[in-house]
Amino acid sequence: VQPVESGGGLVQAGGSLKLSCAATGSFFSTNTMGWYRQPPGKQRELVATITRGGSTNYADSAKGRFTISRDNAKNTVYLQMNSLKPEDTAVYYCNIEIDPTGWGEFRVYWGQGTQVTVSS
Repeated sequence: VQPVESGGGLVQAGGSLKLSCAATGSFFSTNTMGWYRQPPGKQRELVATITRGGSTNYADSAKGRFTISRDNAKNTVYLQMNSLKPEDTAVYYCNIEIDPTGWGEFRVYWGQGTQVTVSS
């Protein structure tokens, strides 16, 4: 079981990027999904989360600019990032709660990370 991210890259300030993260491998279901980021020289921080039912939670820095969404049929979570700023530069990681056995025991799996660089 492995979340696989895509969609990072280099963008100018004010631009947009959309990140995707798909849970791959053999498993039974997913629960809460989220995006975190780690700016250079700083600790990893929450960006946004979304429950299976669609309830969302955002860090203050993401409110009004970023939108998290998911497709349960595809076991995929997205992060649409608009009005990007240089301070959004970071490695972005997805985080998915996955039940690998069907016993209702969810475990947290992390993606490998994707670099987002916003130039001024």
